Amino acid sequence: MGRRYYCDYCDRSFQDNMHNRKKHLFGVQHHRSKKAWFDHFRDTAAILQDEQAKKPCRKFLQTGNCGFGPSCRFSHMSEEEMEQLRMQIEDERSRREDPQYRGSAAGGVEEWLAKRQKRKPAQSSGGAAAAEEEEDEEEEEEQTASDVVQHLLSVPDLPPSLRPPPPGGWRVDLDTEWG
Repeated sequence: MGRRYYCDYCDRSFQDNMHNRKKHLFGVQHHRSKKAWFDHFRDTAAILQDEQAKKPCRKFLQTGNCGFGPSCRFSHMSEEEMEQLRMQIEDERSRREDPQYRGSAAGGVEEWLAKRQKRKPAQSSGGAAAAEEEEDEEEEEEQTASDVVQHLLSVPDLPPSLRPPPPGGWRVDLDTEWG
């Protein structure tokens, strides 16, 4: 049958040879799919700025439908949606500037990494530092477990390997696993 190439952006596979791969990678459908994928992760401020620069789409305003969809060069956002984006941007700014918020989910990963980096030399030296380390680790697990998980849960389409385990833990069936 031969090797097959799978494109994650387009969610399709085809026979892998130089001609087919080149034809696919330079195709319009692939470029649209790739752009849509990366647009999914764009910053809210960048989206608002782009939408404000565009003129409203007459076809979308009249019928509520546009044949060009997300690739339309005109804006499909209403004034209410633009205002919601503005409010969301202001909310994000205030959260970044608020010192109380910095210690929560947004700073959770950075703080956890900094503490982890400090722990590495302490673990190799042992002694009193190790006892302190255990206390810090228990306290850290209580604090950052929920913070980091909540931060990760805000990411759309999180891969299964990064999703937190269910509250009771993963169910393991030993008969099927080793059978």
